[in-house]
Amino acid sequence: MSKTADPRLPDPSRWKALAFIALAQLMVVLDATIVNIALPHAQTALGITDANKQWVITAYALAFGGLLLFGGRIADLWGRKRTFVVGLIGFALASALGGAAQNQGMLFGSRALQGVFGALLAPAALSLLAVMFTDAKERAKAFGIYGAIAGGGGAVGLILGGFLTQTLNWRWTFFVNIPFAVIAAAGAYFVIREPVGSRNRSSLDIPGVVLSALGLVSLVYGFTRAESSGWSDPLTIGMFVASGVLLLSFVLTEARVKSPLLPLRVVMDRNRGGVYLSLGLAIIAMFGLFLFLTYYLQVVRGYSPIRTGFAFLPMIAGMITGSTQIGARLMTRVPARKLMGPGFLTAAVGMLLLTQLEIGSSYPALILPAQLLLGLGMGTAFMPAMSLATHGVEPRDSGVASAMVNTSQQVGGAIGTALLNTIAASAATAYATSHAALAATDPKLLKLQAMVHGFTGAIWWAVGILVAASAIAVTFINAGRPSATAVNSGSGSGDADGVEDEFKVPVVAH
Repeated sequence: MSKTADPRLPDPSRWKALAFIALAQLMVVLDATIVNIALPHAQTALGITDANKQWVITAYALAFGGLLLFGGRIADLWGRKRTFVVGLIGFALASALGGAAQNQGMLFGSRALQGVFGALLAPAALSLLAVMFTDAKERAKAFGIYGAIAGGGGAVGLILGGFLTQTLNWRWTFFVNIPFAVIAAAGAYFVIREPVGSRNRSSLDIPGVVLSALGLVSLVYGFTRAESSGWSDPLTIGMFVASGVLLLSFVLTEARVKSPLLPLRVVMDRNRGGVYLSLGLAIIAMFGLFLFLTYYLQVVRGYSPIRTGFAFLPMIAGMITGSTQIGARLMTRVPARKLMGPGFLTAAVGMLLLTQLEIGSSYPALILPAQLLLGLGMGTAFMPAMSLATHGVEPRDSGVASAMVNTSQQVGGAIGTALLNTIAASAATAYATSHAALAATDPKLLKLQAMVHGFTGAIWWAVGILVAASAIAVTFINAGRPSATAVNSGSGSGDADGVEDEFKVPVVAH
């Protein structure tokens, strides 16, 4: 039987629970990048064609991004603890299947299953934090840790992926998830106590599930296909059109049904809407950067997989510092927008430094300080963003509100990888064409110069995207600083005269 907690009292096991929730979140986030470094080795071992290799990434992204809202609603309906544990066990089994894959179909199927169970696990993890930590100061610390993991987990995946691929083999990038999942599931089962009365037992909105899943899958696949086949490809255009029609139908359906999958009250609040939009834009910039720096360090500079992974350590250190030492300490003292706006701008300055990349750029003089600024800025902004995601939400909606954060991250990652990579490829092609004379004397140099020129061209776009994220955070988010103790949920919107409300944190009523 699942343990429950008296909502009037702080859960005495909440900090132990945070450790297991954070471990599960780390596993899900690092899995988004850990497979990238191992992909060339898996492709060779299983005979995957160049045309099909994208499905190792795409199968996971489609299932995960398409089912996140459904997973969040299941957490509200079925119970967050139960959904969390089932998601962990399923993710471990899917990872074991991927590590044991004997052909490309088996590998693609395992990645899709990882996405399905990740879509159950991720929103359940965030919503558990939302209902377990109701004191504002403790909530700030908890979300600071969670935000640092959410922001830095991708870079940790690059380090771990490089180490496992180089010292063992590519299969261990899948097998490594099993101990993570087993420890987190066992800890969650014995430690987590979900507050009573926090479930949403309304009937499941089947039309909403189908429309949202198909709409998000079409959107993610459209951007993924644009990367490989171009923006003018008929199927690419068709995916975007289908996505627009499906998602519009989803919104219209949610406005009419009695028990919507995504209650529009969750996203229409200006603070939560500002978080979802600004966070999605920031992730677009970050995922593009992971891709470009990985290729720059390995292809242009000749770094090994392990050395490439460790080259990302300054960004991880910056994210942890920004999240736990800046964001968490200041969140109870200043309004969230005064952390998120400057945070995204600081990251934009770090990104701006990287527009100066050249073939022989110094790592200590350019790349290291750029990563520190990026990490500090993103960590500072991520922490209040994660906490504001459930700002003023009724406990019965916390799962789907949490799922919206993960949806914005997942869709943002897919868009960022496809959009910025396409911009970089076009810029590289244009550079190679305009410098064709160099091809006769030093074709290798031309290739590297064109590649770096493409990277810097796309990074300029990332700078603009981060500036836009900062502007949206400052414009939309008007929640004041959180009070020192938990209070009842509020709307979180500013008063008509412009005076800020206090940042209300949700507590579970009897």
